[in-house]
Amino acid sequence: MLPAPHQQRIEVTRAPLRGVSRAPAAHAQANELWAGVHLPGIDEEKLAGLAERAQRFTPRVSLAPPDGLLLEVRGSLHLFAGVAGLRAALTDECRHLQVQPVLAFAPTPLAALTAARAQRALEVLQAAQLIGALAPLPLSALRWPPDTLERLQRMGVRTIGAVLRLPRAGFARRFGAAQLAMLDALTGRTPDVRAAHQARARFRRRLELDYELQSHALLLAALTPLFTQLGAFLEARQCGVVELECRLTHRQAPVSRCVLRLASPFSDAQRLSELFGGQLQALHLPEPVRACELRAAALVPYAPECAALWQPGEHGGGAGRETYGFIERLRTQLGPAAVHGLTLLPGHRPESAWAVTGPPPVAPARRAAPEPGPEFPAPQRRPLWLLTTPRPLGVRDGLPRRRGPLRLVSEPERIETGWWDGGEIARDYYTALDIHGVRLWVFRERAAPHGWYLHGVFG
Repeated sequence: MLPAPHQQRIEVTRAPLRGVSRAPAAHAQANELWAGVHLPGIDEEKLAGLAERAQRFTPRVSLAPPDGLLLEVRGSLHLFAGVAGLRAALTDECRHLQVQPVLAFAPTPLAALTAARAQRALEVLQAAQLIGALAPLPLSALRWPPDTLERLQRMGVRTIGAVLRLPRAGFARRFGAAQLAMLDALTGRTPDVRAAHQARARFRRRLELDYELQSHALLLAALTPLFTQLGAFLEARQCGVVELECRLTHRQAPVSRCVLRLASPFSDAQRLSELFGGQLQALHLPEPVRACELRAAALVPYAPECAALWQPGEHGGGAGRETYGFIERLRTQLGPAAVHGLTLLPGHRPESAWAVTGPPPVAPARRAAPEPGPEFPAPQRRPLWLLTTPRPLGVRDGLPRRRGPLRLVSEPERIETGWWDGGEIARDYYTALDIHGVRLWVFRERAAPHGWYLHGVFG
């Protein structure tokens, strides 16, 4: 067990300070009690993991990065024998992650977190006692900007109680409305709404087989209950999956992985099972399978589209999800690397202005046409087929040739760029027609020997 750092525990029973109005605390949420947990040195991953584990104490758990956690625990006190029992349970939960916490309880979330950051184990259960408990805490626990803290220290203001005595209007003019708003949230003058932490939803189910299987068809049949559970899981959360993984356990051989990647989110269990079956057929099994585990780690929001009245291509009917279903069938039969998409990249060099990507995402629903804006000149035409490497052309009388003379039918388009990365080009591009009427994209180098090259073919 890790050694506990020195903590000063204060149980507040005294009245608020004289001269400080009791009105701010009167507006605090009387039915709320927040536990502030300060975790020095914790990393982001551990903090998120602790937030998920803390949901067994209360559903209202909020992150306060980089090293804080907040829990609204008023309704949980009777389940853990009061504040002392809840403090012990939270401390044990933190120590499972090898972190030593500092806990404080207060009616407002910012007050609990500030006390914990000041290494004070406060237990303020009533809003009327809040200001008196916060008064001796150092201003540094609020984590205001260093220049603000330095200016206040030069004025002799070093504690929260001292800053609460300053005139509100003058404080806002000198130090900003943001700091004043934080003081209001600290004391309960204004509500402090905290977003609840949502644990990342993921699906993971394991099936131990009664006997070993090596047939792909029997394996897919054995996985049917897991796909049924996956469909119910996705439907309850209105989510879909774009990647599905199945891990097959053998007796001696390493675990086999079968991954299904989808072009668009899907939640239908039967459809997922069919697509996964095609992927499974291509998987080589080194040994019979003893257990199966189905995983879906990345869930995405999914709203099924309504079926169109017209078929694709009829009276303007769109392709909709039929296109993505076709892409998924091709990827299942030909392999994930056989089907891909293209994306544009910023740059003027034609060979560097595109890249291979996965299939495009589902197109969003159509929106109203935007209002007309300023007109821009139409971009230059580009060929659909771009050669990987420009091909040299023959030259006669200074003009290019390819199975005969080429006729230039466009004005030159000069592309001169890339001097900053060693890939400098200086070219004059033309659209040309060959003797068969094929439209080509050619260029002439501006540097000697001024060669002609074929770079693309228009459709």
